Parts: sequence; structure tokens; C-alpha cells
Amino acid sequence: MKFNTKTIHGGQEHDKAYGAVMPPIYQTSTYAQSTPGGHKGFEYSRTHNPTRNALEKAFASLENGNYGLAFGSGLAAIDAVIKLLKPGDEVISTNDLYGGTYRLFTSIFENFGIKFHFIGMENASNIEGYVNENTKLIWVETPTNPMMNIIDIEACAEVAKKHDLILAVDNTFATPYLQQPMDLGADIVMHSATKYLGGHSDVVMGALVVKDKALADKLYFIQNASGAVCGPQDSFLVLRGLKTLHVRMQRHCENGKAIAEYLSKHPKIERVYWPGLENHPNHEIAKRQMKDFGGMISFVTKGDNFEEAIKIVEKLKVFTLAESLGGVESLAGHPASMTHASIPKEEREKSGVVDSLIRLSVGIEDVDDLIADLEQAIG
Repeated sequence: MKFNTKTIHGGQEHDKAYGAVMPPIYQTSTYAQSTPGGHKGFEYSRTHNPTRNALEKAFASLENGNYGLAFGSGLAAIDAVIKLLKPGDEVISTNDLYGGTYRLFTSIFENFGIKFHFIGMENASNIEGYVNENTKLIWVETPTNPMMNIIDIEACAEVAKKHDLILAVDNTFATPYLQQPMDLGADIVMHSATKYLGGHSDVVMGALVVKDKALADKLYFIQNASGAVCGPQDSFLVLRGLKTLHVRMQRHCENGKAIAEYLSKHPKIERVYWPGLENHPNHEIAKRQMKDFGGMISFVTKGDNFEEAIKIVEKLKVFTLAESLGGVESLAGHPASMTHASIPKEEREKSGVVDSLIRLSVGIEDVDDLIADLEQAIG
């Protein structure tokens, strides 16, 4: 089954009770049992829920995995992955990643004796120098948030396999439409399903996909024991969002390309970060592991002027100044004061997240309106 068909039918079956085409919303916390322990596969909705199960099957299908897990947020999904570890274990992570992930790693899990190394992974060979007997996990985000760095997943998988490490890839920016990390050697694929998978800025959710049953069983145990699951209504909304993922992503990519090219030629713009540009440092890797280049773009105005950046995002009218990304509407953000404010300024700037950086989530509106909006805001 090809991807565009999978978004609609992958892992899905019609409701057995009445033949409903869309999985019903099973808004229940518990299930009747005929005798103690005698039930129809469902006993309590923290553990299993038919609507959530349908969504988890869809996640697994889209990422070419065998097992899917849905969580109450993207951070809850990441939290479950780190709970595979124990005190003394070490994680190698990219130094350019979502601020919430950095905060979870440093402010929560470092307190429990897990050590994190944040390094530049644009050259995957850098990872080798940080591997030791305590290393258990490599955490990759590609494209990275917000610098749009591209990390070679296959090369990371080779390192992970060589040292018997788990490779986890945050695929939120690319989505399975553009990139399928599991086919490139990843053990775990993570999504903030709040973003492109849901696609309509109306739900908060996280997802994990794995192939290996033993690893899946550990994560299912953590999911149930820790309880950070999503509800049936949210599951239904993301299931609905998945069915248009392919057509939305096509437009996100088309609009992203037009806007990246417009910004690249603008006399007031100093740098544009988008993996589809030929001057992107890892453009060739992006071409190899991605189907297209997405709708996430970051840029800096000439002079790296903080006040100018704030003025631009405040003047935008079609783009909404807001956190998050991946919805049908275009959003603009100022990472240093919004999504990445939890990262200390010195650490942010090491990876390029300067105070004048602006991040765009390019939506599916008419691209001429989006460019006109940028034109009036930049001046």
C-alpha cells in the first residue's frame, strides 16, 4: 500500500458493531466483564481504548513500524523513552533541539542521575567520541528545531548498531510523508502529534513507533504504569487529521519553497535556514533521506537586530504570532523568547538560536497572501 493510501486506510478497519467508516469515539473509562478477568480485550481506558488503539495502529502503519503508542503530549512520549534508562546511563543528543526536550532532559532527568551530552550532529562521526560503556541512547531531531539542521539518520544508525545503542528520532518536522526514520535504521520514532499529524491546532498529543516487540512491550508498560495517555476524543481528532496528511504536506512544501526562495532574495534578510536551499550545509543528505523539504523555515534579518525581529513578528497579519507549528494556518515565532526560552542564552547561541532569529511554520493558505504579509512586515 502506497503512502497516500496508507494515510486513509493504513492499519484501519471498519467498526465491527455497525460498520462505521470512522472509528467511533469510545468515551468510556471502563468496560463490563462477564466474570473477573473475562472481557473483550478492554478493561480500563488508561491501558487500552478502542479509539486510541485505532490511532496507534495508524501511527505504526505510516512509519512502517509494528507497534504504535499514543500519549497525552509529545513530551510525555519523550518522557517514556527516557524512562527506559536508569541512573548512570548516558544519552547523546543533538545540541539544537526543541526547548521543551532540553528542559525535560536537563531539569528533570539529570536529577535522577542520567547524563546528557549535547553535541553537533551535522557530521554523525562526532557521535563516536562521546560513546562509552554507559551510553544507552542516541536522540536525534532532524530537521532540528529551530535551525533546520539535517542529521544523517543512516549514519547515526550505523553508530548505534556498532555500539548496541537505541536510536530514537524525533520526526515531528518532517512527518512520515517526507521521511521514514525506521527504514533508515531508527529503533524508535517520536512525534509531537500536536503538529503536522493532527494538523489543525486543536489537539495536544505525542506518538512513538517501534518495530521490536521487546522494546514495544517495555514502552507499553511505561505508558500504562505512568498513565500519560491521550483521551478518545483527541485520538479521533488526530485520526481524522492523518487522513489529509499527504495533501496538506504537499501544500506545506510548495509554500515553504516559495517563501524560502523569496526570503533568500530579500535585501533585508541575512540568512535563511531551510534544507531545500542548495546552500544548506547538509542539502545533499536532506535530498537523500527526505521526499521534500517541508514548511518550516527560520531566518535572521541583516544586522541580527533583536528589536527588528520583534517588530516583524508583531506586524504580521496572515501569519499568527504563536507557539507550535504544523497546522493549516501559518504561524510565526521568536524562538529565543518563546519555544526555546528554557535554554540558557549562552547554550542557545552556540547552536545559532540568536535573539534575532524568527521561525515560520508555513501553512496551506495562498502563497501570494503569505508573501505579501511578509513583505509588509519586513518592509
